[in-house]
Amino acid sequence: MFCYQCEQTNKSQACTTMGVCGKKADVAALQDLTVYALKGLAQVASAGREAGVVDPAVGPFMVAAMFSTLTNVNFDPQRFQVQLNELVAKREALKIAIKAKNPGVSFPAGPADFQPAVSLEDLVKQGEGQAIPDHRDPNPDIESLKQTCIYGIKGVAAYADHAYILGQQDDAVYAYIEKALSESLTTDKDLGFWVNMAMECGQANLKAMELLDAANTGAYGHPTPVSVPLGHRKNKCILVSGHDLHDLYNLLQATEGKGIDIYTHGEMLPCHGYPKLKEFKHFYGHFGTAWQNQQREFAEFPGAILMTTNCIQKPAATYMDHIFTTGLVGWPGATHVPNGDFSAVIEKALAMPGFTDDLDKGAVLTGFARNAVLGVADKVIDAVKSGAIKHFFLVAGCDGAKPGRNYYTEFVEKLPQDTVVLTLACGKFRFFDKQLGDIDGIPRLLDVGQCNDAYSAIQIAVALAGAFNCGVNDLPLSMVLSWYEQKAVAILLTLLSLGIKNIRLGPTLPAFLTPNVLNFLVEQFNIMPISTPDEDIKAILGSAA
Repeated sequence: MFCYQCEQTNKSQACTTMGVCGKKADVAALQDLTVYALKGLAQVASAGREAGVVDPAVGPFMVAAMFSTLTNVNFDPQRFQVQLNELVAKREALKIAIKAKNPGVSFPAGPADFQPAVSLEDLVKQGEGQAIPDHRDPNPDIESLKQTCIYGIKGVAAYADHAYILGQQDDAVYAYIEKALSESLTTDKDLGFWVNMAMECGQANLKAMELLDAANTGAYGHPTPVSVPLGHRKNKCILVSGHDLHDLYNLLQATEGKGIDIYTHGEMLPCHGYPKLKEFKHFYGHFGTAWQNQQREFAEFPGAILMTTNCIQKPAATYMDHIFTTGLVGWPGATHVPNGDFSAVIEKALAMPGFTDDLDKGAVLTGFARNAVLGVADKVIDAVKSGAIKHFFLVAGCDGAKPGRNYYTEFVEKLPQDTVVLTLACGKFRFFDKQLGDIDGIPRLLDVGQCNDAYSAIQIAVALAGAFNCGVNDLPLSMVLSWYEQKAVAILLTLLSLGIKNIRLGPTLPAFLTPNVLNFLVEQFNIMPISTPDEDIKAILGSAA
């Protein structure tokens, strides 16, 4: 086992016996094998494009399979076995279609002709031969950029999969993924090529986030500001965690009139801002904080729990019998329910005690996506021009359990009263319930949404730059980001591909970045690690002044 795709990797180097995330060596091997097999499918799909043969089912399958290898998604070995067999079947069917049009075509040896073992034990052995150390590029800097692209693709795949489920897709996203995975097998490309591939990954992610934004807002309306209770009320209950709005909507429909309240957890909090979701009277409040606290928080929840996308941790025995997974999420021993069929979840919720009292724990605001913020753009612009707002901070990204993340809480708490904080993703749970007040009626803390809503934040920044007739880098705006998994890598590549500079990143830098690649990022984009809240605030506002 060798895995360094997330921020919490062992000793900031690599997990080699068991993942800090809870991933066992057999699952790591099956994930490595899945990526290897996907490279082979990408080779065949790329050859198909050259021959004018594109199977419309391949792109959506690739992003779903790639998404399943992202941190904290699927820990179930048997489901990887099923997926690998399906992958090879799709690849061979595509080969037949290509050869029918171009009989003389040939496919490279290696992943393009990989055949999965019959038994799960032998499949794991095949995967053990695909660990990163066995296939590194001779040039460590190129290897670093290859892995950066692969991890970025995992993030792109997550957003593209969500968008596809709601009917939005773009073949250009699939074409990039096929190209990048195919090229990762080569050793004849120079550093400049891989820098460009990383920037292309950022652009592909921008398109995927745009698609998902269109999918979510098209189906459920544009988010509007809303106050979300943090307490609970007496009733049966279901807790929904992850990111998937489609699953939440289906669950809300299925539970209507059944005497069950629906609560959000983690990155589902911003769902309360969508008009079509707010219509359900039993969509009540938010319970808990970020993903890394779920073992404690889920144990306290007196109803059924549904995990819709990545972020699952090893379920504790105290709630194993009432946690359910759906979609790509899997954990051995946890009940997996078919997409859209939540009857087992509802049955369990009705059998459990639910909340037996009413509890007021205050509320938090969410729903400040681009339409909501740009709807009061004139007021924001006037506040900047008058000096009431001196600076904007985007304090956003992933939360996690490793020490050092209190930096983000302290950073926000110490910001001057004439600054505004935009936030998104689960990193906000370090400070989401802080009462920061407002500036001329504009809340100082604006929750833009989930991690994919970085698209909204980008659109807000672009609109403000247009209003002030300057570039985004010239705005009184600073980005202080936290990362954990591969969606954060994809978003960072998007920001860099847009030419955005001076980003502060923490709590630690990715282990897969070599010193030379890191130096390139510093020289080209002035990307920098976080230091201390006091030092960083002084450096930012001092230079702004």
